[in-house]
Amino acid sequence: MPVNRWAPALSALALCVGLILIVGARPAGPGAVLPPAIAAVTASPAPSATTTGTSRASPTATPVPALPPGYRIKIARLGIDLPIEEGDLQRDTVLQQTPENFAFHLPGSAIPGSGGNSYIYAHARRGMFLNLWSARDGDAVVVVTPDGVEMRYVVSEVHPRVDPTDVSWAAPTASERLTLQTSTGPNAGDPRFVVIALPA
Repeated sequence: MPVNRWAPALSALALCVGLILIVGARPAGPGAVLPPAIAAVTASPAPSATTTGTSRASPTATPVPALPPGYRIKIARLGIDLPIEEGDLQRDTVLQQTPENFAFHLPGSAIPGSGGNSYIYAHARRGMFLNLWSARDGDAVVVVTPDGVEMRYVVSEVHPRVDPTDVSWAAPTASERLTLQTSTGPNAGDPRFVVIALPA
């Protein structure tokens, strides 16, 4: 397929943009715990519906739509309750102007409930994803759709020190999952904090 020959270029672009985001991080504003860090961005197409028996799916030419407005993410034990908006790679990675008080859906990742890897990121600040640092296996995660349907997930993996050059966490998957990400520090070499949640 034509898109496959572009996969290496997209991966390199994703890595460069991720590093730009961290290196260009603004100083923490008032009340901020850490500056923004998304550190893993990619324009991965939708997961292939024909892939079976593997956790990673082959890219297809079908574009993934933007997340419709009205989604929320809740992790009651951690005090997380945020609206989810569609991310903007230019704003969030190049301009370093990621808004506060929202979680963001990585453009190109799966829409929650669609059967692939839904990548959601937010600032490591109070009221946002700072408490993600305290996540543990078994924590309940709820994504609420615009029509009020609650999709339930359970934390299955916590990775507190993900190398900032590793963009594989944003890759499409053959099965449903949430990948939640925040920062651990303001420097280019600081690890990312990644949590995986699977359908309950």
